[in-house]
Amino acid sequence: MATKKATKSKPATKTAPKTFWGKLRTFLFKLTLWFFGISIFLVIVFKFVPVPFTPLMAVRAIENSTEGKGLVCSHKWVPLEDISMNLQKAVVASEDGYFLKHNGFDFGAMQKAYSSNQKGRKLKGGSTISQQTAKNVFLWQGRSYVRKALEAYFTVLIELIWGKERIMEVYLNSIEMGDGVYGAEAASKIWFHKSAKDLSKYEAASIAAILPSPRKYKATNSSSYVERRKNKTLRVMRQVGTLHY
Repeated sequence: MATKKATKSKPATKTAPKTFWGKLRTFLFKLTLWFFGISIFLVIVFKFVPVPFTPLMAVRAIENSTEGKGLVCSHKWVPLEDISMNLQKAVVASEDGYFLKHNGFDFGAMQKAYSSNQKGRKLKGGSTISQQTAKNVFLWQGRSYVRKALEAYFTVLIELIWGKERIMEVYLNSIEMGDGVYGAEAASKIWFHKSAKDLSKYEAASIAAILPSPRKYKATNSSSYVERRKNKTLRVMRQVGTLHY
């Protein structure tokens, strides 16, 4: 009677435990994937959905709370067609003359800002409307290299996914335009007691003139410095022409 030989089963191979650096690499890789996935998802969502609040609004609320001030946050989203073309031209004239021509970055303005800062003059940023929008909606305030790198990343994303018209719409609805005042509609009501769609050229220039320091400057009863900015903005607005997004 034939006997079957017992076959020896091969011992299961054990995977070597991961080292600390291996675990760290895996964690960082997964974290990177999550960051790209969430960031792209948010940019796609905000292409269609109004931005309800920004990190700056939260920061200002915390600051006011710690300083014992009341919680003041005036913000109302309105579509771009309900924002005066005068204000759209005013922010282009004041903040980013090449908004419709660049792809998110004005390297000429950045070089001028760098040269001016190196000479010890008043600190300038050289940021475009696209960069300011990316910073206001997705990031915190500050001048660190990490934040600037993330700002560049989000700027590329919104330029690719949103386009100029949506960038302008989000910008004019989210930017700080006074102490606790965010967006064109709230600013128009606070400063001129009217809707954003009814702003005159001078009123639009008045709001655009305070954007570098909206909590320091006033759009009405302005200082001589702000009045000079208004007049300069008005002059440049005549050269902007029609905005074709």
